[in-house]
Amino acid sequence: AAAGRGDTGSVPGSQLARHHNSACVRTAARARVFLQKSSVCSRSYFMVVMVFFHVYIINVIALLLYVHYNNGQGELGGARGGENSGRAPFDPPPHQGPEPRSRSERLMYLPRIEGIRVGHVQKVSLVPDRLHEMRTLSLKPLLFEIPGFLSEEECRLVVQLAQLKGLTESQVMVPEGQEELAEQLDLSPEEIFNLLDLNQDGQLQLQEILTQSRVRDGIWLTPENLREIYTGLKADPDGDGLLSLAEFKQLSSNAFQRFLQQRGVQSSQLVRNSRHTWLYQGEGAHHVLRELQKRVTRLTRLPPQLVELSEPLQVVRYEQGGHYHAHHDSGPVYPETACTHTRLAANSSTPFETSCRYITVLFYLNSVEGGGETTFPVADNRTYEEMSLIQNDVDLLDTRKNCDKGNLRVTPTKGTAVLWYNYLSDGKGWVGELDEYSLHGGCVVTRGTKWIANNWINVDPDYERQVRYQQLVSQCWLDDRRFREKWL
Repeated sequence: AAAGRGDTGSVPGSQLARHHNSACVRTAARARVFLQKSSVCSRSYFMVVMVFFHVYIINVIALLLYVHYNNGQGELGGARGGENSGRAPFDPPPHQGPEPRSRSERLMYLPRIEGIRVGHVQKVSLVPDRLHEMRTLSLKPLLFEIPGFLSEEECRLVVQLAQLKGLTESQVMVPEGQEELAEQLDLSPEEIFNLLDLNQDGQLQLQEILTQSRVRDGIWLTPENLREIYTGLKADPDGDGLLSLAEFKQLSSNAFQRFLQQRGVQSSQLVRNSRHTWLYQGEGAHHVLRELQKRVTRLTRLPPQLVELSEPLQVVRYEQGGHYHAHHDSGPVYPETACTHTRLAANSSTPFETSCRYITVLFYLNSVEGGGETTFPVADNRTYEEMSLIQNDVDLLDTRKNCDKGNLRVTPTKGTAVLWYNYLSDGKGWVGELDEYSLHGGCVVTRGTKWIANNWINVDPDYERQVRYQQLVSQCWLDDRRFREKWL
């Protein structure tokens, strides 16, 4: 009615319809814009999610390829290395390209077994038609246990071969000539004092003297023994158990050794109280020893030549009361230090040598009636501090008194093998720094006899020196073979 009367305050019908339609159009347009914005946001969110998902998948694939590459290389040098079993121990490997001209052009790498976590069990193929279980015992050091690595018959045979060859005292006394060595190094008393003063407090504590004397003299001194020596040599007039620089200067370099030799040293006071021998595992050796070496190659996944060029098998017997105080199988390698096995390949002479034992594989040849465990005092510790090994007269290195105070002990069980790495990785597939957590020892045998064997895999942390050594040995073997073919 209002529209018919044409009131100025009202809107004509057609105009109202147009307003209504335009409002609907604007509302629809806004809705489309909102939907378009929502669609754009959804697509952006979807793209971000997909990018992250693909990155995640790529990382997983890269990790799997990395693990496969490491394990695959180890199988080529180990489990699949059976095709090389007939190769002579020093036969050079097939030609793999030119000699590396720099450390970045390495042709040889050292695969490492992954520990994953303590208690992790993985299957390993060491002999035909059987899988062995390998359990991770610690991650620092990287330590594994393999039950049933040797059969009872193999254990018995290795012991018999050692007895047939004959065992000698495992004396760890350092030979005379320490003064000549000190003169050769041209070290003053002040410099020696500073080297021994680990915490640099200007005084030599009992722990600092004990560490040095045990390594040098091969005699296991306790804090009580050291105080007795101080009294006998009148080295500590104030009796505080600390040596100042002035007091240290009054002692000759072998004063401790002379004092102990005059007083007499019992076998229980040695760093190691045992008997041992070495069994050759190369070409012509007993088939069980040869097979044991191949099994170690499969276990470590290392190139066969590295294993074959390492030390012979060491067999050790501990009688009741026998022990081996905590130690490292290898030592740190500095620029002035040479590895014993590659010294011939070194271009310079050095007064210092160390046994560069990358891996230790220890075999238990019998089950011990009492004691005789292998202890790892600081396994999986958060930190390693040499000074903290002797605290409040509790010496974690002393396997005669404090074996039960170590972090980890392995019970000797016949046929079981234990493997650990003495060095860390350098992150580039080669040997890095010494793993100080590999500190270990043999607990005192309280009942019966303990038989073990050691296979050490020697690798020089200096890559070029290791390569030169292998080339030198291979060339010597080839020259010898040519000579025999021509003249014999």
